[in-house]
Amino acid sequence: MAQEALGNNEIVIPVEAIAETHSEITQAEHEVSLAAEPIFHIGAFNVTNSLLNTWLVVFLIIIFSLVLKSKIRKVPKVLQNIFEMIVENGIKLCDSVTGSRDKSLKIFPIAFTLFIFILINNWMGLLPGIGSIGFNEISGSHSVFIPYLRGGTADMNTTLGLALVAVFISNIFGIIAVGGWKYFNKFINLRALAEIPFKVAKDPSVLLVNPIKFFVGLIELVSEIAKVASLSFRLFGNVFAGEVLLSSLAVIFAFGLPIPFMFLELLVGVIQALVFAMLTLVYFSIAITEEEH
Repeated sequence: MAQEALGNNEIVIPVEAIAETHSEITQAEHEVSLAAEPIFHIGAFNVTNSLLNTWLVVFLIIIFSLVLKSKIRKVPKVLQNIFEMIVENGIKLCDSVTGSRDKSLKIFPIAFTLFIFILINNWMGLLPGIGSIGFNEISGSHSVFIPYLRGGTADMNTTLGLALVAVFISNIFGIIAVGGWKYFNKFINLRALAEIPFKVAKDPSVLLVNPIKFFVGLIELVSEIAKVASLSFRLFGNVFAGEVLLSSLAVIFAFGLPIPFMFLELLVGVIQALVFAMLTLVYFSIAITEEEH
């Protein structure tokens, strides 16, 4: 029995209760959280484990790009040959969507950059230490394990940011390629309404057709918001589901059982990065095409 003296009163606490409480506090629980956990703060700004992982990916891409650039030769070696083949086939794939090499050369750098960034983020979450090295944070009567790094694309903030960037830049490209007024009329078709008084005498069908065109433009405006939701939720859902699956399998049996699913997640990482890049490519192609086409 443990005793604590307070003045003239004595409080007797069973040793078993102390041991049980200590065990509850010191035993860390590894909970899979939808939201990324904050690691430290810069003023009022929370730096989360997924943000740290994203910064690490950006750093690795920059370093690798600089090294690759320094290795470029007129007579290519093995590594340069591999990347030239990847780029060449990527541009050909763009051609199949855009139908024009000029358009492909403008869009490909953005789509390919997104593909590489998302692919490395997807695969980083499968590396040893990512999600398994961290610290314990006491919350109430129990301790929660928080990893220092977490897959960037398993965070909704990252995928939402990528989707917003892809859709926003596609619209900027559309304004540059088509013109501001024409692009504005793709969504709010004031031109269709303005044509009614001038064409109704020759073609009464404009009373029906042009209001439909105006309504279709509003639907296009809603579809731009839907693009953001589609891109972000698809990528986040697939990557986060993979994290939960691997964590659950590791709890059941850490040795051997998760290995086939890790290879499956490698394939899913490639597919999701390719889907995101291809959809971005399609959105760019639609944006730089005039309404009549």
